[in-house]
Amino acid sequence: MSDIRSADITRKTFREKYEHAFLGGGFIIVMIVIWQIVPTIFTLSKGMQLFFATPIMVVEALGDLIASGKLWPAVQFSATAFLLGLGLSIIVALPLGVIMGRSRLINDIFDPFITAINATPRLVFLPLILIWFGIGMKSVIFVVFIGALFPLLINTYEGVKNADKLLINVVKSYGANEWEINKLVVVPNSLPFIIAGLRLAIGRAVLGVVVAEFFGGSSKGIGVIMVRASGTFQVDVVFAGLILFMAISLVLTGIVRAIEARFSRWRPPQTKNF
Repeated sequence: MSDIRSADITRKTFREKYEHAFLGGGFIIVMIVIWQIVPTIFTLSKGMQLFFATPIMVVEALGDLIASGKLWPAVQFSATAFLLGLGLSIIVALPLGVIMGRSRLINDIFDPFITAINATPRLVFLPLILIWFGIGMKSVIFVVFIGALFPLLINTYEGVKNADKLLINVVKSYGANEWEINKLVVVPNSLPFIIAGLRLAIGRAVLGVVVAEFFGGSSKGIGVIMVRASGTFQVDVVFAGLILFMAISLVLTGIVRAIEARFSRWRPPQTKNF
């Protein structure tokens, strides 16, 4: 009997652990199937047929890009700009968010500037960035940087401001300095906010790559392939680039969730109210 109960617990644990992945993956598969059979269900006009691409056509377009040798250099360029820009935003946003959250003086100095820049559409900075950095990797990195910086910075700041004041006072009473307070209390308490900010930053970073490459920030990259394909009405190639960007975002978001699960084990389990 005990073996049966343990087996039931194991099955429940496995289901609870992977249920979201099966549901999410299943929904994506259903949407792809619906997308593929749309032309067989609905009669599309000639104009719509010209600008419509099925998943099979998109896969074939990806295969052609790989075979021609155009895809990997573009992926390498976009991925490098994305990772460098996002990495720089993390290096700047995390410590600055903690410092602003812990120091009223620093917050009063930086808050008006950050609020003004964050409220301004990033696209208006692109002409100035192109003048400063020229066309190429540096421009794309900077666009990614300013796009990803503020979501992570603001969320980190909010997390620090909402840190448990009682725990901070307890640690202070034991003679902890500011560094130890931040390390032991402030940053661990701010993790949910930081992770949420990182998820937003990933989306903004991908958007930064797309915007910079779409509007002439580089002569390489996945976005450049999409722009050139749209000019010749190659809808399947445009969809291929779109799917690549979506895949990058999905993979990185999964990594962030894994990091969140790894560093959130110290939290007490939630209890249900009956």
